Amino acid sequence: MRKLLTLLTLLMVTSLLLAACGAPATEAPAPAEPEPAEPEPAEPEPAEPEPAEPTDEPGETEGPAPAAQGGGILEAVKARGKVICGGRTDLAGFGMLDDAGRNIGFDIDVCRAVAAAVLGDPEAIEVVPVTAADRGPVLQTAEVDMLSRNATWTSSRDAQWGNFTLVTFYDGQGFMIREDSGITSTDEFDGATVCVTSGTTTEQNLADFFRQNGMTYEAVIFEETAAVYGAYEEGRCDVTTSDKSQLASVRSGFADPDAHIILDITISKEPLTPAVPHGDDAWFDTVKLVIFALINAEELGITQANVEEMKSSDNINARRMLGGDEGDWGYTDLGLDPDALARAIAAVGNYGEIYDRYMGPEGIAFTLPRGPNELWSNGGLIYAPPIK
Repeated sequence: MRKLLTLLTLLMVTSLLLAACGAPATEAPAPAEPEPAEPEPAEPEPAEPEPAEPTDEPGETEGPAPAAQGGGILEAVKARGKVICGGRTDLAGFGMLDDAGRNIGFDIDVCRAVAAAVLGDPEAIEVVPVTAADRGPVLQTAEVDMLSRNATWTSSRDAQWGNFTLVTFYDGQGFMIREDSGITSTDEFDGATVCVTSGTTTEQNLADFFRQNGMTYEAVIFEETAAVYGAYEEGRCDVTTSDKSQLASVRSGFADPDAHIILDITISKEPLTPAVPHGDDAWFDTVKLVIFALINAEELGITQANVEEMKSSDNINARRMLGGDEGDWGYTDLGLDPDALARAIAAVGNYGEIYDRYMGPEGIAFTLPRGPNELWSNGGLIYAPPIK
């Protein structure tokens, strides 16, 4: 009995000691490091999408689609029934109005060739006059289907404006002065006033030229090209500068062309190139292909007059390009007719015919030797990929 009492006493003492050292289960725990609170419900993190099932419905594929996937511009041109070309109406030889008010010129004929290939009608074009400053914006906004208006192909423009197709005119920047100015070389340009168009490679090249040669000048700048040459002809500047083809074109329209001299110096490379908006490979390929055809036609001896005859030529490449029995040159993939390129050539002629029409020895605008714009086979730079 005593042992039992002793054991109970020990148990009671132990319980009291434990109670003093630790908190009873019913008491709130002492402050401690707070445990992380349950996060409030939030928008779920986007999960990695599972591969989408193939679908023909627009907008259902994973990731953004190209801006004009599926040939947007080409299909729009066909539905509209005309090609909208950014061009000019005021530059002899390239884009000008004839006596009947019809838009003609080297650049305009390229537009007509595209319309003939795609729509079967070279007159199915609308020419939107575009200033130098607006060339980039009309491409960026796809206000025009193509820009065929003396525009120099540069790396920044290719990145920012649109897709440049193929060089159709190799040019270079030069200077025009009055014959009675007494100036014989650019070494005498220090301190000169120079009329120039704003927003052009011409303006930048001018600044580079004077800086490179340690000379100063005063720029007289206009947004409209016509205003540049009007000011020059009025004597408001000593010199004017632009692509040499443009200088020759403008001089031909002066009251006294012989009173002005284009100096025999070229200060830059100016590859002039039609361009199309970014984002539509089918349209880009179509416009390039038409230009390829105009150049290849000259090489092959295909002219505006003999297109039908050349469809049965002994030359395999000629028959293929004109839609003969030598295979598909890509028309099926582009949604064109086999004779699309034949229509283009029949409408405006080959590259050489277009050049000579406006700038050849009997050109209706002015005469400018082809020089680098001869075919590669004649010592020039004009060269196009084969059509096959």
